[in-house]
Order: sequence, then structure tokens, then C-alpha cells
Amino acid sequence: QVQLVESGGGLVQPGGSLRLSCVASGIIFSISAMDWYRQAPGKERELVAGITSSDVTNYADSVKGRFTISRDNAKNTLYLQMNSLKPEDTATYYCYARYQGVWNYWGQGTQVTVSS
Repeated sequence: QVQLVESGGGLVQPGGSLRLSCVASGIIFSISAMDWYRQAPGKERELVAGITSSDVTNYADSVKGRFTISRDNAKNTLYLQMNSLKPEDTATYYCYARYQGVWNYWGQGTQVTVSS
């Protein structure tokens, strides 16, 4: 049974930081490409950042220079370090695992709210 369990969300003031984690089980984490998506109320889900099995990363323009995606294969864990948070970063953040078009899985999401 595949599980992707996100944690680390919460309420933070503008300019603050949060680190999201996603613990994976039931997949071979080290060969998986991993992404973080987010979805704000009334908006479509969008890609925030991705990391390949070779640690190649990519970011949405809106988060470049503020967010950092990383992975720890020994812990089957994906991270998203979010700095200089803005109110427009408020959304539910989802972990997404995929392998070469063969399979893909979503986590249940963790809420991030940026507000004073």
C-alpha cells in the first residue's frame, strides 16, 4: 500500500518560514521523481517544485529564490523549505510521486496559511 504523508504546514506570518515534509512508503523512493504541488481555494492545482531521482530540481517562477526542494533517500522523505512566505503562498500543499509514466501517487495535503 502506497502512502505519502505530508506534515509541517501551519499558520505563519508574512516573511516567515516553514519546512514541509513528505514521508513515502510502499514505493521505491530513490528512483521516484518527486514534486510539490499546491492548490488555493478556487484555483487550479499548480506545480511548485520538483526533484528527479538524480537530484535535478525545478521551480515555479513564483517561488524561485524563496523555496528549496530536497530529498533524503535514506529516510524516504521529501522536503520543501519555504522562506520569505507571502500571503499568496496560502494553499494546500501536496506531495506527488511518479515514475516514468508508469505510476503516480498523491499525498493527502497539508495546509499552509500565510497571514498576519
